[in-house]
Amino acid sequence: MKDSHLYPLRHTASIDHATALWNWAQNAVVGQRSQLLRPQNEAELQHILRHSQGKVRVLGSRLSPGRMLRVGEQDVLLDLSALQGVIASDEVSVTFGAGTRLEQVYATLTAMNLMLASSPGVIAVQTLAGAMSTGTHGQGLDQSSLADEALRIRMVLADGSLREFTRDDADFPAAQVALGSLGIVTAVTLRTQPFRLFTCHKNAVSADNLEQDLLNWNQQYELSKAWWFVDDNLIHVWNAEEASEQDKQRYYASQREVIEHGEETNSSLNDTIDQTLAQMHRDTQIQGKGGKQFRTVTRFRDFTDISGDIYQLFCRGIAVPQINVEIGVPLDKTPQIISKIKAWYAANHPHMHYPIILRCTGPSSAWLSPAWQQATCFFGFVVYYADDGSLSQDGLHFLTEVEKLLAAEGGRPHWGKYYDARRYHWRDIYPQWDAFRAVRQQLDPYRRFSNDYVTALFD
Repeated sequence: MKDSHLYPLRHTASIDHATALWNWAQNAVVGQRSQLLRPQNEAELQHILRHSQGKVRVLGSRLSPGRMLRVGEQDVLLDLSALQGVIASDEVSVTFGAGTRLEQVYATLTAMNLMLASSPGVIAVQTLAGAMSTGTHGQGLDQSSLADEALRIRMVLADGSLREFTRDDADFPAAQVALGSLGIVTAVTLRTQPFRLFTCHKNAVSADNLEQDLLNWNQQYELSKAWWFVDDNLIHVWNAEEASEQDKQRYYASQREVIEHGEETNSSLNDTIDQTLAQMHRDTQIQGKGGKQFRTVTRFRDFTDISGDIYQLFCRGIAVPQINVEIGVPLDKTPQIISKIKAWYAANHPHMHYPIILRCTGPSSAWLSPAWQQATCFFGFVVYYADDGSLSQDGLHFLTEVEKLLAAEGGRPHWGKYYDARRYHWRDIYPQWDAFRAVRQQLDPYRRFSNDYVTALFD
């Protein structure tokens, strides 16, 4: 299969789970169960690093491509699920164990009548440390990645010693998004703000003026996310602002259940949804309409405005095995990039497997964040696996061609998703690349926290 090293087949039968450890999508073995260690606390983790040999990588939720997690035969894989929950809190922050899942972080903060400034990523089963380390983000120009809400990051280093990075440290921007290559994160202190409610306005509009509409939506609304159905020249957009006092009263009166507005739903996107579902059925060979793949599209059918908290509105991702490519480009270049995609589509009429997902964020302070020091628009692309573990070749061709286009415009790929490293010159697009490498050399001179993927990036 073309580019099989980038987009591996998914194994759907005869999976050896007894001895082998697979990533979540089951398209790569990352190690053997005999290599997996589960420290119950920070002291046990220190002991492991002081007395083990070989490289060390953390499994997290295993959502990342296998290349990020894979280790050699003499290496160690870590399960940090015991390091979870609230460790400490004060008036402006809460400290969580690194293995805490985002869904638990969000539920805990909500129960404390608090929230994060950053909009959530859509998949809440990610671990806190894993989501931060790969640059997970939401949408909204007044915020950036999850890592930008960290006040302190606690790590166990290669020699088993402890280091707590704080925002006053010169190398803190290296620790925010580090790909697991500096040390093992054990705890993160996140700054918090008072709990707020939002109303999300959902609309289906023409993509004729998307170049300017996307900028307007992000400037006018605190949170904005769009799905571009290129085949039908339509946009489905969610624009959210703080809820009115009346909506807040309704929300609390309904025991914090999401409030739907209006007696009638909007069915203007239904024909497009039916067409998209038909294409997905052909591509995936999945029978019926009950698969998770199809629920990611059917939620756009008969839509209506809603009110709720930021997690209820935007943390709506459905975890489905897929090839997910996401490239961040400078916001000020986004209109011309959209025009180029339109022109390329008109000339080539590629097979569209799923709408293009558009999310914009503000600048990030993390050296390796795709949004470092610039407002950024993230273009997301998805191809779902078929029942037999194969992938639509037309869909993969589209991914390849559009990644070329975005990389040529200075795009930076999301670290936790799929990308073709041949498209990028890291020093050119990350000005602090060598500064990060210097921190890595200082903290991990013997490359304990490396594997083939990390070595290829930095060495």
